[in-house]
Amino acid sequence: MAEIQIDPTLAPVLARTGDERAVLDAFLDFHRAIVLRKARGLSDAEAARRLVPSATTLAGILQHLTLVERNWFPFLLDPAPGDVFPTSEEDAAASFALAEGETLDQLADAYERACARSRELAARFPLDHVVAQPQLGEVSLRWIMVHMIEETARHAGHADILRELTDGSTGAV
Repeated sequence: MAEIQIDPTLAPVLARTGDERAVLDAFLDFHRAIVLRKARGLSDAEAARRLVPSATTLAGILQHLTLVERNWFPFLLDPAPGDVFPTSEEDAAASFALAEGETLDQLADAYERACARSRELAARFPLDHVVAQPQLGEVSLRWIMVHMIEETARHAGHADILRELTDGSTGAV
C-alpha cells in the first residue's frame, strides 16, 4: 500500500486519531486560520467593501468573530466585572460594524489575540465544565467548542465567497 501524504497545515487531518479535545481544538483553529487567510493580502478598502446586500464584509467578519470569541470564552469562562453577554439582534448586527479608521491589520491582530485568549481559557477547564449562559441556561465547554466550530466555519464560508468576489481567489485554504 502506498504511503498516504497529508498536508501538515490541515490540523484536523493530523488530529484524526486524537482524543476529543485535540479534534475540537484542531477543527476550531483550522477554521480560525481560514478566516484570517481569506482576509490577508487585501487592502483595507477591499476588506471593508460591501459585495452582498447585507452589511457582511471580510473586515466585518473579523470584527464579528473577535467579539464572538470574547462572548463565548472570556465572558463565560473568566468574566470580568461589567462584562455583559450581548443578547439582542441589534448587538449581533452591530458586531459587524467597523470603527472609523480601523485597519485590516488591526482587525486581524485583535482576532488573533482573542483566539489566543480563548485557547488559554479553554485549556484551563475540562470539556464537561459547565457555565451559566444568559440565553441558554447552562452550557458545557464541549458545547461552546462545537458552537464555535460551527460559527467560525459558517463565517469562513462567507469569507471564502467574499474573497472570490473581491479578487477571484478561490480554495478552501
